[in-house]
Amino acid sequence: MALLTTGKGFIRDLEKTGALATYMPLEGGFEGRYQRRLRARGYITLSLTARGLGDLAAYLTGVHGVRPPHLGKKNIAQDAMVGLRYYVPPIALYHLETLPPQSKGLVLWIIEGTVLSRQEREYLTNLPQIEPRIKVVLEMGGERYFRWQPLQETLVAA
Repeated sequence: MALLTTGKGFIRDLEKTGALATYMPLEGGFEGRYQRRLRARGYITLSLTARGLGDLAAYLTGVHGVRPPHLGKKNIAQDAMVGLRYYVPPIALYHLETLPPQSKGLVLWIIEGTVLSRQEREYLTNLPQIEPRIKVVLEMGGERYFRWQPLQETLVAA
């Protein structure tokens, strides 16, 4: 483990490819260091978990409806038994609109990326081409040291 790491190679590869798959020791700590280095370089980071995201395209870039849990309450009106639907703005595009003017862009740091399907990883690989100000870092699993590779290479191996 390197004691002094600047993160320049990580940031350079992220800017070049747009989406990286990361592997790090399971005891943690590395993600915070690299997120801090990204923020120092002018990026805003948004941490998400891959579990329960649902449709990635709708959640990140489209207005989508959600239903809160009904908690066992029954509605006696003519509405559906599943409850009301609330519409939520797209999380990534909302954060892009509120970025400070001097910011380089938004980095979506997604943990537990192993639960995503190949199609969902392919969408995250193409997302920086759709919106160039968005970069993606997907945590794919554990390793003895912190390493990364382009997310596109995980699609070939799958």
